[in-house]
Amino acid sequence: MAASGLSVVANGDLISGVYPEMLNQISLKKKCQFDLSIVPRARQEALFEAGQSDLLIPAVRTQKRDQSGTFIPLVQNRPMLISLKDSGVAVSRLSELFLMKDAKVVLVRGFDYGPAYQGFIRRLEAKGQPIFEADVFSVARTLKSGAARYSVLEPSVIAGAIEADMRLSDLHDKLNFEAVPELPWSENGVYLSKKTLLQGDLHTLSQLFEQVQQQQLVWKGLQRYYRKEVIADSIRPLK
Repeated sequence: MAASGLSVVANGDLISGVYPEMLNQISLKKKCQFDLSIVPRARQEALFEAGQSDLLIPAVRTQKRDQSGTFIPLVQNRPMLISLKDSGVAVSRLSELFLMKDAKVVLVRGFDYGPAYQGFIRRLEAKGQPIFEADVFSVARTLKSGAARYSVLEPSVIAGAIEADMRLSDLHDKLNFEAVPELPWSENGVYLSKKTLLQGDLHTLSQLFEQVQQQQLVWKGLQRYYRKEVIADSIRPLK
């Protein structure tokens, strides 16, 4: 797993947060043991794609990931354009960033919100505008330093990082969150590996996570960990 705000919290050998808590609930009820370790998001993605891990969680559904795993949706979410309030320029579409000469954008390496997001990254790279960081905490620090003025993330992810690190607490009132038409609502959930799991295990895990879906365990966990206003515009239960 990759550290991600309050959704996945890494404190030495202790791993907590919304998703580890949900996996622990499954373990206690079904006697299914999940072995968790923390890696950067890009490495988490690479390990799953190479067939060296059984689960990719949490993850937005994409065509590329569908090649490696079976997807089970758990919530709906959407990333938003994040900007510093003192940036001086109101932006309502990602395309507007390409009209600016100094619109530095910081992103988490390995995050993928689908084709429109990947196209956005390619255009940024062509203009030399992106800064890639290993995790959300580094993105928040980059925004705080002023080295970048924009990012694209789920508000809950960066809000969780700010709450988890007191050194970032002054960012609470300095960020704008804007929904943009290029990044609509999508499904977020778990991928079960087609490469590592035996058919019986794949079937068992599919049933377990379908129960998680039906019971809305992730949505309930998000409501416990995050303030209502943090997730109001970017995460919602499955319809």
